[in-house]
Amino acid sequence: MQRFYFDHNATTPVAPEVLETLASCLGQVYGNASSIHHFGQGAKQRMEAARRQLASLIGCQPSSLVFTSGGTEADNMAVLGVVRAAPGAARHAIVSAVEHPAVLGPCEQLEREGVEITRLRVSPDCLVDPEDVRRALRPETVLVSVMHANNELGTIQPIAEIARITCAAGVTLHVDGVQALGKIPVDVEALGVDLYSMSAHKLYAPKGVGALYVRKGTAMSPIAYGGHHERDRRPGTENVPGIAAFGAAAELAARTLAAESERLAALRDRLENAILERIPRAGVNGSRSRRTPNTANMHFDGIDGEALVIALDLRGFAVSTGAACSSGAIAPSHVLVNMGLSAERARASMRFSLGRSNTAGQVDALVDALAGAVEHLRRIAGHA
Repeated sequence: MQRFYFDHNATTPVAPEVLETLASCLGQVYGNASSIHHFGQGAKQRMEAARRQLASLIGCQPSSLVFTSGGTEADNMAVLGVVRAAPGAARHAIVSAVEHPAVLGPCEQLEREGVEITRLRVSPDCLVDPEDVRRALRPETVLVSVMHANNELGTIQPIAEIARITCAAGVTLHVDGVQALGKIPVDVEALGVDLYSMSAHKLYAPKGVGALYVRKGTAMSPIAYGGHHERDRRPGTENVPGIAAFGAAAELAARTLAAESERLAALRDRLENAILERIPRAGVNGSRSRRTPNTANMHFDGIDGEALVIALDLRGFAVSTGAACSSGAIAPSHVLVNMGLSAERARASMRFSLGRSNTAGQVDALVDALAGAVEHLRRIAGHA
């Protein structure tokens, strides 16, 4: 059976160009980047080259980047680090209600530490209203955290508008950019953000490496303790092969972003339009315009999303009901519920996230499989 992958928002395969960099580093660059001898300095050079490649992709100085173990660590470092560094006992932070668990989890921990958290509602298109951010600000607000692109719907938030508000108020703005990097242009200076989280495995690089952009002068407390790596931001021996691969993926993204975004948007629209034409009681969740080019989130009333994932997998297609980090959860997607979908419709929703390997032929085959699977599941559930 041929198998086709439509779950690139969960993770991406390592690109051949990136794998070549990874393999060469694993085999030849084995020094510790903190060592002053030849082998250590060779590792340091590869790491700093990758830092420059990633900095070029997001429009920042290389010295502003901190390498981490992934997006979750970058989010935790930003949220916990900024709030804990703020003086005074009364502290307040603002997040959107549709953030990834890597942001919502640290916020829950901060609440246990006595920090007040305001969670902003979103529109039926899953958008944060910048004026809601303005209205939620208090004298004791120290952090606002709003994701750049939503992991379940691809919705792109009005980050530049939010940044103008937080900047005027003197409040630090953190943006989870994990699902935006490599899919849409990112310029942290133009956006006006103070912190920006990234993850390599969403960008055709290996798992286990990420980065956090930190604007110069941003006050942060460490969340881990040890050596003086990464300019005292993040202790621990750096994952040089992973970082080098991340750099190679960033350079690849910079070269291909415009053309690949256009190609994927056309495939996504082809998928959605065919589904809407062929499958009754199906619909698109969220905005069809303001989103990343590779992501479609759709509901199929009268079916269970998990059952449809299994049915499609048996037919050779990998898709998702939403965030991979939440797979196996009984509760419906917090993102879909917060934007106004009923729990029943949220459970009947699917995410299709396309990538470099997908073709028009694969999209057409997926629609055929979907039509058959949805009809079968509705029939056995008595909803035909």
